[in-house]
Parts: sequence; structure tokens; C-alpha cells
Amino acid sequence: MKRIGKILGLGLAMGGLLMATSVSAQTEKGDWAQFGRYADANKRVTTPAKVVFMGNSITDGWWPKDSTFFIDNNFLDRGISGQTTSEMLVRFRQDVINLKPKAVVILAGINDIAHNNGVISLENVFGNIVSMAELARYNKITPIICSVLPAYDFPWRRGMNPAPKVIELNKMLKAYADKEGLTYVDYHSAMKDERDGLPKNLASDEVHPTLEGYKIMEKIVLEAIHKTIGE
Repeated sequence: MKRIGKILGLGLAMGGLLMATSVSAQTEKGDWAQFGRYADANKRVTTPAKVVFMGNSITDGWWPKDSTFFIDNNFLDRGISGQTTSEMLVRFRQDVINLKPKAVVILAGINDIAHNNGVISLENVFGNIVSMAELARYNKITPIICSVLPAYDFPWRRGMNPAPKVIELNKMLKAYADKEGLTYVDYHSAMKDERDGLPKNLASDEVHPTLEGYKIMEKIVLEAIHKTIGE
């Protein structure tokens, strides 16, 4: 009987563990926009940062490559790898508006072009970025619109020919910024090679910048921020 009791006890314990693991996995899987990624970090923000950087893996990977860029300038990195503009838009309140920065640097769109979450038109990608800019302006945060970085091919999804789509989206973004009197940050012109892609020295996988690539971006965006908010 004792042995049966132990077996039953072990079974219940294992069942509880599996249930907890299952609930945890469902919660993580259900967090489509990854609200949880910066939830704790956002709670620790007691003084508004000067600028929040909203983006995907290109922004997410910036911190580990050169965290001093953010620390020394009172900037916050709120990039999440793999995200599309739809995901960024739904977490924009938590990860930008509620932090009350003076400006937000929006770098988005490459994962939409890669169809990370399925097919989406460039017009709808553009619309998502415009919606983020409008939300920022309504909340007295100055949006700074960035060009999508050059991309000749995607290492995780070959043969999609993204280069002309990137150029087309950038034209739409620049036209919007010019019309609305917003700052447009042109990374594309400064970083592209003869294929309208990223050279290996600036992005070893031709998508995600190396430190050398980020240094170029830092110079460009710092000038844009100074021009926009005067700091």
C-alpha cells in the first residue's frame, strides 16, 4: 500500500509538473506580440528615456553589439527579433507610449517583406508604420522614420528577391515623412552595395548588421535625433 501511495504521489507530482509546463508553454505561445519581453524592464523605467528604438532583430541585436550607444545617450532598445509591423503596432503602447520618451525611432518592415507572419502587402506594412507614427504624435512623442536596411536575400527564406520591395517601401516612407514634416533616416543609401543588398563587412549574413554596420547606423541616427529634438 505504501508503495502504491508513493507511485500515486509521484504520478500526481509529475502530472502537476506537466500541467504547469503546459500552461507556461501556452502562455508563452499565446503572447503573440511578446508583451512579456520587456514587461519587467518597463516597470524599472522611472525616468523617461530620451529616445526609444522600436524594431525587429536589427534593433534587438544592436544592444549586444554596442550597449554603450544606448546607455551613454539615454536611449532604450525595444526591438524584438523576428517581429513584423503588426506585432510592433500592438505593443507600441506598452513599449513606447507608456515610457514617455521625447522621440521614437521606428525601424520596421523587413520581416513583413520576408512574410514572417504570412503574406502582407507593402501598403499594409506602410499603414502599420504610419499608425505607429500617428500614435506617437498623438501622445506628444516625435516619431523618427527609418528606411528599411538593404537586403538582397534572406538566409532563412531564400529566393524572395526583397531588394526592389525594400526600395519601394522606403520610397513610401520617405514620401510620408516629407509630407508630414518628419525626420527620415536613410540607412539604405549609406549601406547598400551594387546589388542593393548589404555587403558582408556590414552584415555577415547580409541582413543583421555587424558592429561596423551598427557604427554607420549610429552616426546617421544620432545626427537625425539631434536635428529632430535638439539634443
